[in-house]
Amino acid sequence: MRAVSKALGAIITAAALAAAVPVAASAATATSAAPSAPSAPSAPAAPAVDGPSGFMYGTDSWPATALLSNPYREPALWGPYGGYIGMAGNWARTEGCKTGNFLAWSSANSAEADENLTKNHVGVGTGVYWYMGGPGVDPHWNGTDAEATNWGVVQAKDALAAMKSLKVTYPVVWADIELPGILPAKDNGWNSVYSSPCSEKVIHTSVPAGVDRSELNGFANYITSHSTYKVGVYSSAPVWTSIFGTPATTGAVSLIPNTYEWTYLPETSSPTGSTEPTGWCLHDSKTCAQFFGGQTSSSKYALMWQWSGGGGITNKYGWDFDQIDLNRLK
Repeated sequence: MRAVSKALGAIITAAALAAAVPVAASAATATSAAPSAPSAPSAPAAPAVDGPSGFMYGTDSWPATALLSNPYREPALWGPYGGYIGMAGNWARTEGCKTGNFLAWSSANSAEADENLTKNHVGVGTGVYWYMGGPGVDPHWNGTDAEATNWGVVQAKDALAAMKSLKVTYPVVWADIELPGILPAKDNGWNSVYSSPCSEKVIHTSVPAGVDRSELNGFANYITSHSTYKVGVYSSAPVWTSIFGTPATTGAVSLIPNTYEWTYLPETSSPTGSTEPTGWCLHDSKTCAQFFGGQTSSSKYALMWQWSGGGGITNKYGWDFDQIDLNRLK
């Protein structure tokens, strides 16, 4: 997922990795159309095989070129294509904003992932995320936990409504929580309050962490009580801390010990057969997935890692590459 420009994304990710300026790069590019697709790479001498058992490669958001068929193969790596996670909706889109209203979805990748699951028993099929707007872009903002909860419920209803027209087989709905650095709200309303959702005008420069958490709780509780889906969060450690604090500063508000997670840090700009992940670390590397909210990669709720393309450091393909743990949902 990338909601920042390539140039800005590199700056943002470098800052995030240094934990100096905790700004996220998002689930998809901030454009109304998908990036142009490069030509498919030639097959390597030995296709990458994910591991250990239960881990599979996948992609998310904008279209990527899945290779061959029966089963389809992961772009660039040629291992089995294990799943596609697309954007079901975007708060700025539902609010009618003229900026930031992109929808990062690939019907082709969804169909390929679904065919791999149903025909070849490979992977998870299709999952979705909702690009969330924080309390500061709530059209009814009043600073209360009750209103923030309601804003979370509104977005949960929008997510479930959008999913009715999609074939969603992955059982976790992802709440995409980030600071994208783009208009209409460069922090998506998590750390600032705007005069109206699409106004691009900040009227307050802070949002209490507890109010932010009330919104997430409202979203999660509605999804789980009105559907069979579970809820997870897409974010990164520095972004999560910027919004929700730490145990030392905000206590339990900062912790999500029983919530599924999908992280995008750290990452590489070179998705190849020599860098692809094994488990939660890049191949033959000490570069390993960093989760957030009090969780680590050993948690049973650590499910996915966007290891290239989504955190502001782009790769030559322009695609988002993911590592998916299938075992932890069994």
